[in-house]
Amino acid sequence: MNTICLMLKKYSCFIIFLLSLSFIGFSQSIPDSGYIDIARIENAASAINKTWLFFDSADIATPENITQQQFVPLTKYDYKKSIPLHLVPETVYLMVPVWNSGAKNDTILFFPGSLYDKVIYYEKKAGDQLVFTGDGSSPGLCTLTLTPGEKKVFLVKLNFSRQDYNFLRANLIRKGYLDHFSSIYRSKMENLRSVGYLLSGLLLMMIIFITVNYTFTGKKEFLYYLGYSVCIFLLVLLYAILGSSWGGFTSFFNGYLDLFLLILGNVFYLAFSRHFLNTKNNYVLLDKVFKIGEWFLLFSILLFTFIHYFTEWYWVEVALENMMKIIMLVIGILFIVIAFKQKQRLIIYLAVGSAFSILFSMISLGCILFKIPVNGALSSALLYYEIGLVFALSFFLLGLTYKNRRELVERTQEQEALKLDVEKKVLENQIAIIKAQQEERNRISADMHDDLGAGMTTIRLYSELAKSRLKDQPIPEIEKISSSANELLNKMNAIIWSMSSSNDSLGNMVAYIRSY
Repeated sequence: MNTICLMLKKYSCFIIFLLSLSFIGFSQSIPDSGYIDIARIENAASAINKTWLFFDSADIATPENITQQQFVPLTKYDYKKSIPLHLVPETVYLMVPVWNSGAKNDTILFFPGSLYDKVIYYEKKAGDQLVFTGDGSSPGLCTLTLTPGEKKVFLVKLNFSRQDYNFLRANLIRKGYLDHFSSIYRSKMENLRSVGYLLSGLLLMMIIFITVNYTFTGKKEFLYYLGYSVCIFLLVLLYAILGSSWGGFTSFFNGYLDLFLLILGNVFYLAFSRHFLNTKNNYVLLDKVFKIGEWFLLFSILLFTFIHYFTEWYWVEVALENMMKIIMLVIGILFIVIAFKQKQRLIIYLAVGSAFSILFSMISLGCILFKIPVNGALSSALLYYEIGLVFALSFFLLGLTYKNRRELVERTQEQEALKLDVEKKVLENQIAIIKAQQEERNRISADMHDDLGAGMTTIRLYSELAKSRLKDQPIPEIEKISSSANELLNKMNAIIWSMSSSNDSLGNMVAYIRSY
């Protein structure tokens, strides 16, 4: 007995190797019952029970040795919901054995699931030779063609889209049934698509509105908000169009473009907020936070692009994506705190919109983290993100309306002040003319007073002198001349005093107008 145990220990590795070879041999030698008869498929059928799987985690597979690798039944793994994070960068192979029991050539579509950057399929020939059959990356489907009675084994090479929602399927679909299959596949998201189209329409109207505002005002803030609106419009519209679909562009959008549009849109929004609130002059701390946020997000998205396309570091990509989202969250919270401390109506409008956006974004994140199954619009993370967008847009419009009304009042006040200033200058000019005229009158009157006064005084003196010489013989005419000269002199003094008084009144009026 001890001898047998020692022999088992000694040759245990060899025994395990033989068992593995027998398993590999089984995976290559497929019995007739292991083939899927496509002639019996009327519309669509699941091929998961007869499909084999191999993950090339060690990166050892080549077209020459792939058939010698250890394939396992697809049913052994539950990858219908999502692929584990560590397997996303790896290449996966599906082995699909099919045959045509019909009397004519038959073609069927193989749907491996979604989402994939590359879908390349081969036909296995005698001697385990692989022959390239087609590239199904763009449609996300493989076209399998068999002659009557022919049995074939197809090998499908898949590269996952680098995002969190990949999953494996194995369905065979008739070409004529593809549209119906697609509609059934997307039916759970139909309500969400309707919401997406509605929000896209609102964003399109917002784009037109902002474009008109920028055209008429030329304000840089509207140009930045236009960039933000375009990014979010494309994001929401493409989610609505591509939701629960597959193919090359869908994979590109979900793996890269959606995050790029989100980050770029937030960069535009930070720039808009700086100019709209004039943070450089009004909120210095907030201005620094926004500027740092802009440059950090721009640098991060460029680094993300490099990692995504030129490295296999998917875990770094995920960490960088999460970091960017955390930074956006922190900036949003700081903005809300600073805004409510300022207690100014305009900044509070934007802060309330940001608060709602953050709230619904956190609900959306919760749906993703807890992997809540999407059984309708209310269980979709995208719906709550879109609700947050609606609130943010609504409060932006309230803030814009308030700012426009305030600027209108300020412009009206400026115009009234300018009008009063013009009227004041006109009145001052008129008074200056009147004053000049009055001064000229005063000068003339003074000259007249001097000349006539001297003349009257001379007449009076001579009349008095004549009276003194003719005491004994008074002449009435000389008496009348003297009294008339006195009377005329008194009237001239009264006129001069009256003109002097009016001149003082005019000076007082000018002083009052200038002080106004």
